[in-house]
Amino acid sequence: MTSTRDEFALLDETWSSVEPPAARRMLIAAAAAFSVRGYHATTTRDIAAKAGMSPAAVYIHYRSKEELLFQISRVGHATSLSVLTAVSEPDPVVRLASAVRAFASWHAEFHTTARVVQYELSALTPEHLAEVVVLRRRIEAAVREMISAGVDAGVFEVPDVRGATLAVLSLCIDVARWYQPAGRRTPAEIGDLYADLVLRMLGAPRESYVQNA
Repeated sequence: MTSTRDEFALLDETWSSVEPPAARRMLIAAAAAFSVRGYHATTTRDIAAKAGMSPAAVYIHYRSKEELLFQISRVGHATSLSVLTAVSEPDPVVRLASAVRAFASWHAEFHTTARVVQYELSALTPEHLAEVVVLRRRIEAAVREMISAGVDAGVFEVPDVRGATLAVLSLCIDVARWYQPAGRRTPAEIGDLYADLVLRMLGAPRESYVQNA
């Protein structure tokens, strides 16, 4: 299973586009600090200490603590969107199941960062929140389009596509709130479970269920 240390090692690779490396290290340290103490209780000194840098180093790369939160949220939402939309499978059942599997697994594997991404939005400035909302709407639209495609193909029985979209997203995102690496299921197993649950919820043909129990 993935430990918090493993998660931040993975983030260093996932966020490799953030340059220079010191700026990336500061983002990862901020995500770790926010996840433990919350945004408001975390100081820039806390972040710098986790990054192994001086407190003044924060302001070399970021204008404020809120700027750090914004970059974490922006990168996190963009990454989860790419994870969700990476599947090009034409079959709507397989496509949605694969997307849910990947999306739920991501929120487990990167649970510490995902908690910050999903649950600290109220600390963003209105301007930064507006940018993040654009990404959130794209995520919602992607799931809604997948469900609509299944409805149009006659493989999903969904009277309220928007409501079903919200339910699917809420189910996957909430993984970040409760997931613990020492728990019974791995991120991949959670992905399989949630893909199965979503297909059942949407009334997909029984033979398409990905779990036996």
